[in-house]
Amino acid sequence: MGIQDVIRWFLPREDHFYDYLEQQARAAHEGARALSKFSTNGTTAEQARDEVQKIEHDGDRIVHEMEEALAKTFVTPIDREDLQKLSSELDGVLDLTNGAIRACVMLGVDKPTPAMAELIEIIVRCTAKIDEAMPKLRKHKYTEIVAVARELRKIEKEADIVYREAISELFCSERTGGPVREGVTDARVLIREKTVLEDLENAIDQCDSIADTLANLAVKHG
Repeated sequence: MGIQDVIRWFLPREDHFYDYLEQQARAAHEGARALSKFSTNGTTAEQARDEVQKIEHDGDRIVHEMEEALAKTFVTPIDREDLQKLSSELDGVLDLTNGAIRACVMLGVDKPTPAMAELIEIIVRCTAKIDEAMPKLRKHKYTEIVAVARELRKIEKEADIVYREAISELFCSERTGGPVREGVTDARVLIREKTVLEDLENAIDQCDSIADTLANLAVKHG
């Protein structure tokens, strides 16, 4: 048992750090659900952006509160480096989700392509799993955390397939199966769709990083 573990045994636990992580996980999921409205119920990109951005600002507030609490607290329920890393990764998911919908607005994506819609749905699934997993950290349900991490990795592999196929289709053929059209208009379409697809894929990759962090915490403390 390390010195920090001994100290934690005798001193009161600052369990409010779990509150911050759970709030961040919930914000990440709410952001993903707000993004999904762009592909499921006729919400415009601008409307979805405004909603996601509002959630993102709330997420930033939670991060700042976590940082201030870490600066004032000597004993934390898990190592402060782990708390900071997990908080940063959760914030990253929300930032990347916000970045994706901002790109849609900036580049004039009026309606998501089928591949974009599928990746958006995967982000919703991933963040739902993260939201499900985070309260388990407080309860030390490490076996269940590992199980959720495995599910997240499996979902991320699905996203990889969708992304690779979409990029291949974008560069190799039109959706009708013909050759890529040449000219400025097609170049703009290619750049626009590739940028948004990459932003969505990056958000999912960040969820995969959270899966690794949760699994490592489970091994470390289980």
